[in-house]
Amino acid sequence: MRDFQPKTIIEPFRIRSVEPVHFTTRAQREAALQAAGYNPFLLRADDVLIDLLTDSGTGAMSSRQWAGMIASDESYAGASSFYRFEAAVRDITGFKHVIPTHQGRAAENILFTTIAKPGDVIPNNTHFDTTRAHVEHSGAEARDLVIAEGRQPRLIHPFKGNMNIDALEETIRTVGRERIPAIMLTVTNNSGGGQPVSMANVRAVSAVARQHGIPFLIDACRFAENSWFIKMREEGYADKTPMEIAKELFSYADGCTMSAKKDGMANIGGFLAVNDDDLAAQCRNLEILTEGFPTYGGMAGYDLEAIAQGLYEALDENYLRYRIRSIAYLGDRLIEAGVPIVQPTGGHAVYLDARAMLPHIAPTQYPAWSLNNALYLIGGVRGVEIGTVMFGMQPDGTELPASMDLVRLAFPRRTYTQSHVDYLAEVILEVFAQRAELPPYKIVYQAPVLRHFTIRLAPITS
Repeated sequence: MRDFQPKTIIEPFRIRSVEPVHFTTRAQREAALQAAGYNPFLLRADDVLIDLLTDSGTGAMSSRQWAGMIASDESYAGASSFYRFEAAVRDITGFKHVIPTHQGRAAENILFTTIAKPGDVIPNNTHFDTTRAHVEHSGAEARDLVIAEGRQPRLIHPFKGNMNIDALEETIRTVGRERIPAIMLTVTNNSGGGQPVSMANVRAVSAVARQHGIPFLIDACRFAENSWFIKMREEGYADKTPMEIAKELFSYADGCTMSAKKDGMANIGGFLAVNDDDLAAQCRNLEILTEGFPTYGGMAGYDLEAIAQGLYEALDENYLRYRIRSIAYLGDRLIEAGVPIVQPTGGHAVYLDARAMLPHIAPTQYPAWSLNNALYLIGGVRGVEIGTVMFGMQPDGTELPASMDLVRLAFPRRTYTQSHVDYLAEVILEVFAQRAELPPYKIVYQAPVLRHFTIRLAPITS
């Protein structure tokens, strides 16, 4: 008999526990959105049917993770759960010092409070929102140096998350090495459509950093997904495992920040990992002040156990194949229907190009915000705006259009099934059919930092 090669990618798990979802009417959703100040962040989760606001801490954990959590050690200091967590992080990253935090932004806070000061510049391919906020809170500049292809949504390029090496070298020449406390690289590049970074680019950034004696750090939230793209797309890596690729990726860096709510497969937690002894000592002193004792760092023992197991599960080839294909499946359906999205699809989300879809709405009237609200009104779907609301506010208080106005539909890990994705496609296509009717928005209230979390807006209905 011939070998059977199925076209369907099935979920590499069985469901043993279920959580009900809540169905609402259009009228109920209109009332809920209005009460939330037209900000999907402020909706009650019970009023959302398909929740794609974030893939951070929203996934389902495995039976092995739950077993580890039940057997966790909750000692205040020196718990065995910490040492299992530390061993897993060291095994995968190779970094000497592992500093646990309650989530990734806490690691960023500790890092940039320690290394950055006013007048400094932190280059990155693209800083995500909390990373940028912590850099700017320290008085430094968060400078984005993604390649030109990374700013062109429908251009096909295998590694649109790559950093522009020429721009990095020019930044070092013009700013001066003494004003650059670190170079960062975000893998995958969340703000740019979840696009991966090639191993060649990681090596190139590392070489520039070493040439100038600048520490090189990785924002490692989605390191496993990035490793899969390297395996699939980069010459010389097809026969390597995601674990082997991840270890090589980290070997070129001096440390990393990590939100373990992403490729740590856990509901909470993160860490900062570095090789430098003095830097680690300074960071631990601040950790004790803000997070807790260095062997728990804001997490319970069961959180440490969940991450220790989850980091390995994120590198499983069957899981990665299913996850990346699920994203691509939705992307394929939307491209076929003419919906403008960031191409090729990334590792954790589909990004709708709101600026292309809604040309009648100016960037400063927030087309991606309008599109995201329409997805909720039509089908109870909650995404997140990655555009001018999130990134338009400048440190001096002025507003500029973001480089792109996108709606990110981030898939929680191991949570939704094929029918959920098919329903999602139907909702997006219906909104696309009604796109000319979507209104612009104006801001009613905004906070000075990370305004998108608590902002309130209103549709312009003239």
